[in-house]
Amino acid sequence: MKIRQITGARCTLCGHVTEATPDITVCPECGGILDIEYDYDYIRSKLTKYELMDRTESTMWRYMEFLPVEGIGRTPRLRVGNSPLYSAGRLAEAIGLTGPMWIKDDGQNPTASLKDRASAMAVVKAEEAGKHIIACSSTGNAASSLAGNAAAAGMRTFIFVPSRAPKGKVAQLQMFGAKVILVDGSYEDTFRLSAEAIDHFGWYNRNAAINPYLMEGKKTVSLEIAEQLHFKVPDYVAVSVGDGCTIAGVWKGFKDLYAAGFISRLPRLISVQASGCCPINAAAYIHTMDWKPQEENTLADSIAVGVPRNPVKALKAIEESEGVIVNVSDEEILAAMRLLGRTQGIFAEPAGATGTAGLKKALEEGLIEKSASVVSIVTGNGLKDVANAIKATGEPVLLPPDMGKLLEALSKH
Repeated sequence: MKIRQITGARCTLCGHVTEATPDITVCPECGGILDIEYDYDYIRSKLTKYELMDRTESTMWRYMEFLPVEGIGRTPRLRVGNSPLYSAGRLAEAIGLTGPMWIKDDGQNPTASLKDRASAMAVVKAEEAGKHIIACSSTGNAASSLAGNAAAAGMRTFIFVPSRAPKGKVAQLQMFGAKVILVDGSYEDTFRLSAEAIDHFGWYNRNAAINPYLMEGKKTVSLEIAEQLHFKVPDYVAVSVGDGCTIAGVWKGFKDLYAAGFISRLPRLISVQASGCCPINAAAYIHTMDWKPQEENTLADSIAVGVPRNPVKALKAIEESEGVIVNVSDEEILAAMRLLGRTQGIFAEPAGATGTAGLKKALEEGLIEKSASVVSIVTGNGLKDVANAIKATGEPVLLPPDMGKLLEALSKH
């Protein structure tokens, strides 16, 4: 099926261009990661930003001209996208930012993470490819988003997750009817087993670093940010980074808008990783594509990826955007969770708060101007990982039903 706005899929390593079929994965010439390319003249001929703002469609599919699909099929869909962009004045004041700040809360998606954008795209492309079973490996959020979006469309899923995955995420998977395989090993072990199984059984591959269409789903978060700000782009966008697919998608969205003439400039990205697992930032810091595997020592399980599968696109996004590189400790992540909750009423999981933790640290270290305008993306909801939420806040006070004991306890706080 020829999609008019798509010109092909270009390899990020060797530059070879191949046809963008629904089930393409890596470059047939060298095995490199592919990038979907668009005809921006055609997009401009079909859509203006003013026409876009008048649309009534309230999901990620309002951006059809910027997406690699002809339509979204006839199967039922979850409501993915159109997450709120909150003005974050109180949080900005708390971290010392004098310029305007916004929080993009993608924890409000149907399965409570930004990964719903990629999984919604995977379901559509699987349908185009004539596949009825979809599989992936995940540290948690990609898995639950795939299971939920596939369940809504009547598709089966096989999900591979490391055994360390939080119980809340595993519970989601099972509630959505997924066949869950807990792998007693690292994320790299989990990814490798899922890849072998996908090849063996011929399932549709939802692994974001292999499937180039998933980044196209993720980029819709940037299309929304731009539209919600009336196409006035912020100076910086803070993003938590694991395998690299999300930051690459964020950058692709802004680049597409710029190429189509919808925005007049591009933001700089703030690439934030946990200091206990930061292979992409370590490579970006010394300006090399030659990244090194690392241990996965962080409580932010969603970004605990010691062997990233999409480093090339992520590192290019950081380089092209003249990005800011920040690593944060688990303690700084927990503090950011508290800040988001107490100043903005936003409950973020550890990885979801990592971007905000990095923004705070970037300000403290003078890496960005205090007068800058910034969007920080919260990628997942805190209910997915209540154990670390309690670690961030501490246990609640336990009292007998006695007024005297209450007054005594309150006097201590």
